[in-house]
Amino acid sequence: MRVIIIGAGVVGYTIAKKFSSEGQDVVVIEKDEKRIKELKESLDVRIVEGSGSSPQILIEAGIEQAEMVIAVTNSDEVNMIASLIAETQSRVPKKIARIRNPDYLNYTRIFERDYLDLDFIINPEKVAAERIVKIIEIPGAVDVMDFMDGRLKLVGGKLTAQSAIVGKKARELGRFFPSENIIIVAVYRGNQTIIPQGSTVLEEGDLVFSLTHPEEAMKLLKLFGNGGNEKAVSRPMIIGGGEVGFFVAEHLEKAGHQVKLIEKNEARCAKLVEKLDKTIVIAGDGTDRELLKEENVKDVDTFIAVTNDEEANILTALLAKRLGARRCIALIDKPEYLSMVSTIGIDVAVSPRLASVGDILQFIRKGKILSVKTLMEERVEAIETVAMETSDIVDTPLKDIKFPQGAIVGAVVKDDQVMLPNGHTVIKPGDKVVIFALRKTIPQVEKVLMVKPEFF
Repeated sequence: MRVIIIGAGVVGYTIAKKFSSEGQDVVVIEKDEKRIKELKESLDVRIVEGSGSSPQILIEAGIEQAEMVIAVTNSDEVNMIASLIAETQSRVPKKIARIRNPDYLNYTRIFERDYLDLDFIINPEKVAAERIVKIIEIPGAVDVMDFMDGRLKLVGGKLTAQSAIVGKKARELGRFFPSENIIIVAVYRGNQTIIPQGSTVLEEGDLVFSLTHPEEAMKLLKLFGNGGNEKAVSRPMIIGGGEVGFFVAEHLEKAGHQVKLIEKNEARCAKLVEKLDKTIVIAGDGTDRELLKEENVKDVDTFIAVTNDEEANILTALLAKRLGARRCIALIDKPEYLSMVSTIGIDVAVSPRLASVGDILQFIRKGKILSVKTLMEERVEAIETVAMETSDIVDTPLKDIKFPQGAIVGAVVKDDQVMLPNGHTVIKPGDKVVIFALRKTIPQVEKVLMVKPEFF
């Protein structure tokens, strides 16, 4: 598949690296000379220098042969013009654009078939904010995702010494969770990522990702010994009044929380005061120790650092933790920073880059894919799909399917009924399925999902 990526910022670079590593024919359009030099040194992709809004540059990049165009520059207007040219010039099958301006997002008609005809809109900041809100809602969780239209929750939490399941095998989990509405789908242990089998022994310090029904999520964290008895957030403090900070504050104040937001740009503070009804907006530097103490950070149950400066987010979160904040969340994108978060004392890291990349993967995965999400720094993919006739996954008990080691079926929806499967579960054509797989096993998983030639 030929994929043209317009813009090689953090999101564009990550997408290019991901697609290139999977053997896609990737062309990157970028106009910044310094960025182009970095691309040449680190990625095996074709690079075209210029603006993605130029018809001539798009022709040079091979727009007429492209099967997908992903416009992710920092300019909404450039992204929309590139999408329009892709639509009018060559009818590219799949078009994805990064759009962040609320004025455009509220006028959805422009994205419909008769106009830009976009297949997907990326808004990394809003996606990151939504992820933060979901995590905040479950005290003690380090990650939370919704599946099957919200009928299932994936909850990530660390096993503490107080957890009853430390030292137990994964298959024994039902003894501690009588409803049996839980399945462990991934374990992160140090630098090791495990898709568990029934014999996998759980250890103290494991970061465990489990699927369960939404009403069981709090019980699950209690079982992990990490937050199940904590009260939900009531006194949050946000550092950074950009789009992520605004989205989070808006949601939290609507939910009735007493929100404080610190932003050092006074003009931005004035805009936030206009947009937010109940949030207390403070003009100041969130890295200022005295300011945090003055604003009683020691009484804060959830501290959220979401400025545009990753280093500042890390330092501010660590400072808040030292001053007494109970739970600290930081917005971080660099892989080298993400990998060390748990070891330095930050409770939760959220990456806009990773949150967006997973959404795009659904367009290149083989099979009838509904959505793709990534977790644990892209080490694991969660694929929502529809089981197809004659594929290897249907009409056979799961225990008898030659499923690749490093992949697991986490959930099945039959006739609108959500099931957490066991070895005797039989998937039928048309069933919706959620599969969790290590990155290296994705090609084998795709092979299991694909229909056989006789189907046609």
